[in-house]
Parts: sequence; structure tokens; C-alpha cells
Amino acid sequence: MIDVQQFFLDKLPEEQREPLVARIAWLTRVAKALAIPIIATAEDIERDGPLVDTVARELPEPVRVHDKVVFGLAGQQSILDSVVATGRDEFVLVGLETDVCIAHSAIGLLDRGYRVAVIDDATASPPPHHDYGIGRVRAAGATITSVKGIYYEWVRDLATMRVVRGQSGEHLPAGLTL
Repeated sequence: MIDVQQFFLDKLPEEQREPLVARIAWLTRVAKALAIPIIATAEDIERDGPLVDTVARELPEPVRVHDKVVFGLAGQQSILDSVVATGRDEFVLVGLETDVCIAHSAIGLLDRGYRVAVIDDATASPPPHHDYGIGRVRAAGATITSVKGIYYEWVRDLATMRVVRGQSGEHLPAGLTL
């Protein structure tokens, strides 16, 4: 989860902000229910502020929000250490801004041999920069998918879906139907 901070949200068209945050928060609840490790960053917290409350309160304990001082998370050793500590080789990126921190992070992880998926409807930049970022990470080798797509990939079967829905809540983000 990259830089879901009011500072960056305020750059988006107003009608995009709340649905985006709702999708990210919901996907965070799903990841938590499935015990998928979550790494969270906020860029220059002192200047740009913390993660928005809607998302921050969904983070499981003891997830640390890294104070990111680089655009690509793989360029900051403390964050890269958290990436390595997960023991995973696949990462799903959500957050802001698609053409900068999401793109730089995706490319940095790809360059280190990780598989990366960028969630198109859970990332954003002010128009038209979101589309530029998605094009860049796609060209670099990242998988582009949606909240719905990654949800079904994560749950994989009806039994797991029922457990996740019970743990993450039935309330879906605005505009999302499963």
C-alpha cells in the first residue's frame, strides 16, 4: 500500500477520492482475512501527513507504516527489508500516484526479480497521468488487473470466499460488484 495520504488524494478529481479509498480499504480487509502480508508506506509523513484514517484503521497489527523518502519503495533499505522479510515473490500494489511512486516501486521490484501486479482501479494519479503510469508498468512487465480480479485470484474457491466475506465484511466499495 503506497502513499494513501490526503495530500495526494486532494490532487484527484473529487468524485474519484472516496471510491478509491473505499476500494483500497476493502482490499486491505481481504488481504488481512487471508493473512497476506501488507507493507504500507506514506511519503514524507512530516510534510504530507499520515495515511488516511479509512485505510490506516484497516491495517493489521503490528504493520508499520514506513516513512518513505524515495519514489520507488525498493530504493529505501528499510522498506526493501520488509519486502524480503515477507518471503514472498509476488507483490500487489495499490495507492498513489500511479505514474510516480507506483510506477517506480513496480519497476524497482521487477528489477529485483519479483512478480508485480498493479491494481488499476485501486491506484490513481491526476488525469491523464494514471494512464501513463499504467502503460509504463505494463511495458515493464507488471500485470495489470482490478480489485475484482485480484479478489478472485486470492480467494480461488467458494469455501475461501465465504470465509473471507465473513471476516472482511459484506460491504463492498462503491461501484464494485463481485
